[in-house]
Amino acid sequence: MAAGKPRLRIPIRDQIEMRWESLEDLLEADHPARIVWAAVCTLDLKSWLSEIKAIERHVGRDATDPRLLVALWVFATLKGIGSARELARLCAECLPYQWLCGGVSVNYHMLSDFRSQGGEKWDELLTQIVATLLEAELVKMDRVAQDGMKVRASAGNGSFRRRGRLEEFLEAAREQVETLKKLAEEDGAELTRRQRAARERAARLRQQRIEEAMRECEELQKQREATAKQSRRKVNEARASTTDPQARIMKFADGGCRPGYNVQYATDTESGVIVGVEVTNAGNDGAQLPPMLDQLEERYERVPAEALVDGGFTTTETIDQATERGCTVYAPVKDEEKQRAAGTDPHARKKWDSDATAAWRSRMGTEAAKLIYGLRAQTAELVNAQCRNRGLQHMPVRGQPRCRIIALLFAITHNLTVMERLRSAPAKTAV
Repeated sequence: MAAGKPRLRIPIRDQIEMRWESLEDLLEADHPARIVWAAVCTLDLKSWLSEIKAIERHVGRDATDPRLLVALWVFATLKGIGSARELARLCAECLPYQWLCGGVSVNYHMLSDFRSQGGEKWDELLTQIVATLLEAELVKMDRVAQDGMKVRASAGNGSFRRRGRLEEFLEAAREQVETLKKLAEEDGAELTRRQRAARERAARLRQQRIEEAMRECEELQKQREATAKQSRRKVNEARASTTDPQARIMKFADGGCRPGYNVQYATDTESGVIVGVEVTNAGNDGAQLPPMLDQLEERYERVPAEALVDGGFTTTETIDQATERGCTVYAPVKDEEKQRAAGTDPHARKKWDSDATAAWRSRMGTEAAKLIYGLRAQTAELVNAQCRNRGLQHMPVRGQPRCRIIALLFAITHNLTVMERLRSAPAKTAV
């Protein structure tokens, strides 16, 4: 065998090549991005389109198609992306996002503003999706399961302050705003106009947040005093966050107490479609069912015949109010095993029970009711778990209205994926 240096094929990466390929050719035919785009294209986005001032035969820069922005956020949510900056980076570097953009440039300001400034529009979009499925009889909404989950707010424990400390912060914030104004007038050359505007804007926003924190603090103090009159307990001085004034300290599933929001989803048990969304700063679920029933009636002009909830929802007031709305409640009786151990029938009427509460207590003693309640775990809890897996662990925005948009976006993303499955189910059955 002849000795010598082996001949090898070595990678040459600086060689310039001409490639004739389109984005359409590069992305596989069954990629989820295509499914998301196809689903979004079926939606009516007239609420966004009606606000666009750039129209035919008039001057102005072309607006970005709202279908693109909705599709980007839905696909990003599906992949667990909640940051506008990260989404903008992916649109420049990652093929599926590039395919969605199709050469249209986006930046994080555009993406962030589109998401945070469209509260009513996202709400209408959820209603439109569910109403379409109701009309097609793919969703019946005869029975819904509701569950809440705590989501960490974008605020730290150390940002919560009492009224006295908030007054000090407010005075300092006002002084900072005035100082920045004077510096801009005295020495305009020290900073650029954009830098001065950014600093003044940041100072004003901090002042506004502190003022809002003071209002929240006063409101929370009134609520505590009203509750203390009934329980005769000592009232602790209320605190509010200077970062996210509407957030509250809540007890999470792991036993820890952190700033958070309570995200409520109502899910159709037969289809798995989310039909109602709410975000509150209440630390428990005790009063959350009646407002959800009111929301469903306002959205779809109907109230579900049955509601499946866990024990945290079952108060006398909640059951009475749900019954008045024509909704039958299925929820476990509290301390059922303890009552049995004490020789008490947990399903017998108590002396403080209303007629609706007594009927609920008796109903939950039947096997039929227990079978119906078993559907809650495979709907409400499954939906919550899927949202957790997609990144609903920490709110990427501040303020209850914006956090509600995040919850709506997760619901819309979930519903679009379920809608695709529901619409394809008959064709599969026929085969």
